Amino acid sequence: MSELEDFRAETRAWLEENCPASMRTPTPESEVVWGGRKQEWTNPDSKTWMEAMAEKGWTVPLWPSEYGGGHLSIDQDRILLEEMRRINARSPLQSFGIWMLGPALLEFASEEQKRYYLPQIARGEIRWCQGYSEPNFGSDLAGLQTHAEDKGDYYLINGSKIWTSFADMADWIFCLVRTDPAAPKHEGISFLLFDMASEGVDTKPIPLISGASPFCQTFFDDVKVPKTQLIGELNKGWTIAKRLLQHERQMISGIGGNSALGGTGTRMENVAKQYVGESDGLIADPAIRADVCEHRMNDKAFQLTMARSGEEARAGKPDGNLASIFKYYGTEQNKRKYERLLELMGTQMVGWEGESFTDREINSTRQWLRSKANSIEGGTSEVQLNVIAKRVLGLPD
Repeated sequence: MSELEDFRAETRAWLEENCPASMRTPTPESEVVWGGRKQEWTNPDSKTWMEAMAEKGWTVPLWPSEYGGGHLSIDQDRILLEEMRRINARSPLQSFGIWMLGPALLEFASEEQKRYYLPQIARGEIRWCQGYSEPNFGSDLAGLQTHAEDKGDYYLINGSKIWTSFADMADWIFCLVRTDPAAPKHEGISFLLFDMASEGVDTKPIPLISGASPFCQTFFDDVKVPKTQLIGELNKGWTIAKRLLQHERQMISGIGGNSALGGTGTRMENVAKQYVGESDGLIADPAIRADVCEHRMNDKAFQLTMARSGEEARAGKPDGNLASIFKYYGTEQNKRKYERLLELMGTQMVGWEGESFTDREINSTRQWLRSKANSIEGGTSEVQLNVIAKRVLGLPD
């Protein structure tokens, strides 16, 4: 057997032995693992699974082992994902630290900072939120006004952020602040990390039409942040911010390449068979069958394109502009998915509560409404189209 075949066999055996049966089922919202101090373990198996994967280094399989990662090769990482999908294993840990902050720390943080923060991220010990957007400066990120005053050993932070996802549940924040108000707009910005339990930090959830409140407005009133928590160079935070936005947009774009319904694992074709009808094992309506097939093919093409781009980036050929393309297409594809599901499920997907609707149908309604926000967060679709027009197509302003 080749080394990769050996790795596949070992991985398959390890997953069979260590992945609990309940972790091989669709993930209800109440059992999603975000980690951190406020994590509630409604299913004890979730904790067992996360800890086992973290000990193996497989919550962040591509990260170096000294930072809590699995130090896998690209091919090994692909095999791990394939073997997890084979048994329908849940993701052990959802984390902005893994998707966005971690890659930025690997690139810009000091060695001491990497060894302190990255293992905690890998083990799910810190839940992070992102302090970027501000009132009146949504898409104009560089116009931020939250400022940090140099007080010798620490910075004094004052200002506010808005649309801060899960700020009320987060332990720490990675935050952009203005450290030189006299500098040009894109300069004089620094990248800080600090504890959300710090004195002077306050959060206020923003209710959405989906019924949930994942976004918050976050206020900073004389918050003291040690200078050791500055990442990268002082006044050079915009460079880190841009790189992290690329990771964020790629993360958000990934939701578009999945035909499953609302995270329940139910495929669109099965939804169509249930609500439209089935004939000889096929969706009864040929037009709907063709529509579902088209959506699935677009999903697959998008997944393969993202995978190819990822391999090119790891081979030293990154293209930062692709993040905008993926973010735009992925979020628009996700909106199209829920519009199609609405057509399939009809009035059963416009219920809010009551015995006439199943939990899946109610969840689908909320996910449909939530999908609209995906095309706004991380840079609106209009902003992404502007980036593509200028930096990819080379069109004039």
